[in-house]
Amino acid sequence: MRIAGCLVLLAAVAGCGRAPVTLHPADAIPERLSDWHVVHADGRRLVLNDGVIPYDLNTPLFSDYALKLRTVWLPEGQAASYREDRAFDFPPGTILSKTFHYRHGDNGFERLDAEAMLEPDGSLDLVAFRVIETRLLVRYAEGWKALPYVWNEAQTEAYLEVAGAAFTFRLDGDAFTYLVPDMNQCAACHAPDHTTKELVPLGPKAQQLNREFAYVDGEANQLDYWAETGRLDRRPASAPTGARWANRESERREALARAYLDVNCGHCHNPRGAADTSALHLNLDVPVDRLFGICKPPVAVGRGSGNRPYDIVPGRPDQSILLYRMEHDDPAIMMPELGRSTVHVEGVSLIRDWIGSLPGDC
Repeated sequence: MRIAGCLVLLAAVAGCGRAPVTLHPADAIPERLSDWHVVHADGRRLVLNDGVIPYDLNTPLFSDYALKLRTVWLPEGQAASYREDRAFDFPPGTILSKTFHYRHGDNGFERLDAEAMLEPDGSLDLVAFRVIETRLLVRYAEGWKALPYVWNEAQTEAYLEVAGAAFTFRLDGDAFTYLVPDMNQCAACHAPDHTTKELVPLGPKAQQLNREFAYVDGEANQLDYWAETGRLDRRPASAPTGARWANRESERREALARAYLDVNCGHCHNPRGAADTSALHLNLDVPVDRLFGICKPPVAVGRGSGNRPYDIVPGRPDQSILLYRMEHDDPAIMMPELGRSTVHVEGVSLIRDWIGSLPGDC
């Protein structure tokens, strides 16, 4: 509920000794992540506070091989409204979080292409892993607000960084620059409708959540668990299921390629998105035809075309602009433009194989 323009949070704090009720006005965002009472870290482990549950997606957005701990908290007695073809409709007071982290290796951080690796008690081991940032999406009565928080070296607190941040790390021995987006960049990706520019969640939708998850109290389908615990208003008998990146060796190649392009590109490349002028639509509900880039010449990409004639040339990945831009880490060429500094080797391999399997030619 709203009181004098404030968002009322009723999250209990596990082991923190703080009051369970906090008021956060929309125009007075807390500087410290701990004041949101979503997660608590002491340098040794990161734990979720009471009522906060983790979740994962079938095919996640690639972010420089960072692992991501996703959580959701809803006000007591309120539930998200199920929607089959887009993200669920969450009530005011909802907090979604995404904590980006890496596992320590022999030569910097490890280049993992996996899901978050939680302990059996649901915590994250901060001796084995380094947390970098936590991004919040907070649902106020007037809409969503995106907030980036950066963790200190001791891994005991994260602080609001409105202007973003940059860190140089080693990833399996290779130096790279990890970029924390500023608030405007967060908003740019989370506004799939470029006309309204309304911020919305992108990940928590039926096709992404319809999968098993190892909760502390046992493994369960996420849609079932959300409905049974009152976090989702209904669980239809049949819900769409997206291809799962973790099972990529056994998934159908086209289904996985479509899911990958949807989550990495579709929030901009859709009929209402920020890249609508490109006439390239990579969201799931578009048939694989000219709108999807098949034999479609570029609108205006300059160096980004690599002197290649079409976005996708069936059977010829090395003549396809789409793959050329995925293979680059030059900011003037690469796609996606935001959210990565490195090339996703496994993603490039998938799209290369998929384009190579397409019939016909231009």
